[in-house]
Amino acid sequence: MYMAKVVGSVVSTQKDRSLVGRKLMIVQPVNSDGQSVRHEEVAADSVGAGIGEYVLLVRGAGARRATSEDISKDVNDCSIVGIIDRFDK
Repeated sequence: MYMAKVVGSVVSTQKDRSLVGRKLMIVQPVNSDGQSVRHEEVAADSVGAGIGEYVLLVRGAGARRATSEDISKDVNDCSIVGIIDRFDK
């Protein structure tokens, strides 16, 4: 599981059938200080996150399970599965 900040959204009219109806968000992975690490990526949102919110991400099979009943036909590789309320250190 990873942490990220939602920095934007993606509109795609032509996409794989398994992505139809999903909200796609641009996320910037962050560390526990909220500082950017790595590069931005696109994640399917399963919790209704908004721009500016810190979120929890899963990748791979976990991402597919978070957004689909039939993971064998799902192309998703990154999903938002939680909204972070705060960072406690």
